[in-house]
Amino acid sequence: MKNTRQILGLAFMSFALTGMYGCELKPKKATTEPVLAQSFTTANDEKPKTNTVKIALLLDTSNSMDGLINQAKSQLWDIVNKFTYAKCGNEQRPELQIALYQYGNDNLSSREGYIQQVLNFSGDLDEISEKLFSLTTNGGEEYCGEVIHTSLKQLNWGENPDNLKMIFIAGNEPFTQGKLNYKDAVTNAKEKDIVVNTIYCGNYEQGISSDWKNGATLTGGEYIAIDHNRKVVHIDTPYDDVIIQLNSKLNKTYISYGAMGSAKMEKQSTQDSNAYELEEAVAVKRAVSKSSRLYKNKNWDLVDASDDESFDITKVKQDELPKELKGKSKAEIESYVQEKKSDRIKIQKEIQTLNAKREKFIAEQQKEGGKGELENAMLEAIKKQAAKKDYKWEE
Repeated sequence: MKNTRQILGLAFMSFALTGMYGCELKPKKATTEPVLAQSFTTANDEKPKTNTVKIALLLDTSNSMDGLINQAKSQLWDIVNKFTYAKCGNEQRPELQIALYQYGNDNLSSREGYIQQVLNFSGDLDEISEKLFSLTTNGGEEYCGEVIHTSLKQLNWGENPDNLKMIFIAGNEPFTQGKLNYKDAVTNAKEKDIVVNTIYCGNYEQGISSDWKNGATLTGGEYIAIDHNRKVVHIDTPYDDVIIQLNSKLNKTYISYGAMGSAKMEKQSTQDSNAYELEEAVAVKRAVSKSSRLYKNKNWDLVDASDDESFDITKVKQDELPKELKGKSKAEIESYVQEKKSDRIKIQKEIQTLNAKREKFIAEQQKEGGKGELENAMLEAIKKQAAKKDYKWEE
């Protein structure tokens, strides 16, 4: 089912909804650990954060899902840009972590049910983008119950009852395929306080008859059916080129350090290129995401690392510093970092200001052309639910 253009837009909009149920009324006291060079830990090793929303995205990568994958690559930045404005009732900003699975692909192991964990829970936006761009499609068997069960078993969902945990599964074959009954899988999810949302790529009634709706209903989740022939139209604006230019300047404010610093900086550049090659509008959305609070890289960037009170620049070894800082005194390094930080703040503010104008321009064009009715309806529903759960959206 090619050119499935709406699916991930709706899925990621629904991601914003996920944060609405995870607000803790009282912030928990968090312990801090020193940020040191080479402290690259996976999300599974990190201590639970307050107000963390965990999303597992399960994507069908069989031959018919090329459009689904392309949509995932571009719509990642939409959810980040919407989610960045969310605030809990306790005035804290929620964190967002995404895990990624693919299923239904003949290139995957039959012994594993044609299922693969592509990414564990992560808040690293460059890493999430990299993994999405690594996906390819091939024919296979699509076992919805099995992939849901696998994600429940393999991922560290945490024990915090205040955090919202959700699964979004997208595909187009009957939800009943496979030896493992999907009802057992979703019942297990509900017992773990994990909501399953289903996105059927096809006719609404057909999705109901093939049990996609029931798979969501059993956990209180949402069932969405998408007309895959409807295309998302990206609207070019007068602000796009300037935002892309500012993104290049933004990249120059990063100061890599540690054993993987250079590789992480290269990954940042690669994901910029991937977004641009997909479509210029996607590169603009990514640049906006990089100017938000959710794009943080303290494990390889000295500017972000310096925001942590426990960070000690003297603990970074000389051979782990970039060339321009080798042999410099602590005062000289701190001055250089502060200069880059000031530049970054200025550039990010410029991007945010231009993006506000860009969004206004897009809204006006959509009204004139009658575009985006379904997406607008989804956003309205999200904000209504947010209000019920004591969430605020401060843009």
